[in-house]
Amino acid sequence: MGPRPEHIASAGEDPAAPRESSVRAVTLATFVLRFATGLTGALLIFFLADFEEYGGPAVGPFVIGLFTALFYAAELVLSPPFGLLSDRLGYHRIMQVGPFFGFIAVLLTALTAELHLPGSVIVAIPVVVGSLPLLGVTRLLEGASTAASVPSVLGFIALATSGDEALRGRAAARFEAATVVGLGLGFAAAGPLWTALGPSGFLANALVYVGALALFRYAVPVLEAPDPSTVRGPQGWSRYRRLLRRSRVWLLAPTWIALNAGLGLYTSQTLFQLVRVPDPRFAGQSLVGGFEPLMVTAAFLAGGVVFLLGVLYWGGRFVSLRRTTIIFYGIVGGVVFVVSALLLNHSGDAALWLRGPTVAGLALGLFLIAGATPAALGLLADMSESFPEDRGAIMGLYSVFMALGQIIGALIGAAAAELWAFDGILVATLLLQAIALMPLSRLRRFELEFQRSPASGPDAQAVLVDLSVTRAYRTGVADEGGGG
Repeated sequence: MGPRPEHIASAGEDPAAPRESSVRAVTLATFVLRFATGLTGALLIFFLADFEEYGGPAVGPFVIGLFTALFYAAELVLSPPFGLLSDRLGYHRIMQVGPFFGFIAVLLTALTAELHLPGSVIVAIPVVVGSLPLLGVTRLLEGASTAASVPSVLGFIALATSGDEALRGRAAARFEAATVVGLGLGFAAAGPLWTALGPSGFLANALVYVGALALFRYAVPVLEAPDPSTVRGPQGWSRYRRLLRRSRVWLLAPTWIALNAGLGLYTSQTLFQLVRVPDPRFAGQSLVGGFEPLMVTAAFLAGGVVFLLGVLYWGGRFVSLRRTTIIFYGIVGGVVFVVSALLLNHSGDAALWLRGPTVAGLALGLFLIAGATPAALGLLADMSESFPEDRGAIMGLYSVFMALGQIIGALIGAAAAELWAFDGILVATLLLQAIALMPLSRLRRFELEFQRSPASGPDAQAVLVDLSVTRAYRTGVADEGGGG
């Protein structure tokens, strides 16, 4: 028997109502935290683009790629232990750790520049001004922030939506929307904030992290009361290794890693390519260099709106479409997006009406891509039904696979951008989409192993349980632990 649900419903209440409100609360808190994360990342890009003006060395694509890899390396390494901790100490406690790490990270980032505060007061610590190593530490802290928040939040969502297929679809879509739109709006807000405040914008962002912490602490309810005495079998890393061997999550890994590697090419390199000083080697590429932060902000806002609409649309199709079908549409969308971007990058001085079809292709591609992430999240939540005592650990693998993909994408993107600028990023994305497609048929067969219970009620609720895996896992855990 796993963590005990406490405040899901009282006698006489509609069981779906408190679950719905719980999902909304954790989604809002996640949005604020992801906004702060996106704002930090984009402010850092603008900071590094002008780093020489603030006493630091010149920065190129390699450093951008390295810092991105550091962020995701921290998320990769720390997500498993935070997932285990959330199962043992409670999702509500661990999700509050994320904003704290982010708060410390932006304060340290602000120290690497001379800050001009109101009243003409200049604050600077000469030993750390222009320090790339210290900025590397802040990326590790930001990665730790995500590593703490994602497994605990997703474990919370998996518990709150257990047995309700429609709510699970909405929750997965809302989580992805909160993540993507939060990051996107953070990126978008960075342009005006950097223009107005410069490096002092990092201090303003510290207040956003405080707001996220307050929401997780006071707005998100406690849905579980973990009782360690009820958890059978080995604990710690032994239990985690057993979990990985018994579960089916590795079927999802190749596709999810490849998809996130494709997305990883865009988290930093694309923004840097747009705002960098134009390079005469790539004069034939229209999207390389010279764009103002406010212009980039407008483009990111437009893309974010399209992506949000896609996430919400595909999240509402969980009852009628298989997860792998939605992922397939997302891969097709990635191809459409890349081809459109290549055409736009080489449009030269073409008339605006001739560029219209390529912009429409970008929008269509984004709309289709948006479905892949909630569908993959839904598959992982389905798998967690077989391991109710380890939802946080299972859902933490979302971060592990995403971090692996982002690291791979960041490193590939750094090399591709150094050699071929924007064209390199786009061609690398196309290759990664092909890799994501290869294992999809096997993942599709996996879906058939789950047994759906008859739908009932207005929301057509369904329970997904892989009975054979559950029995094998629990038998193995009991044997290792000396009995149940």
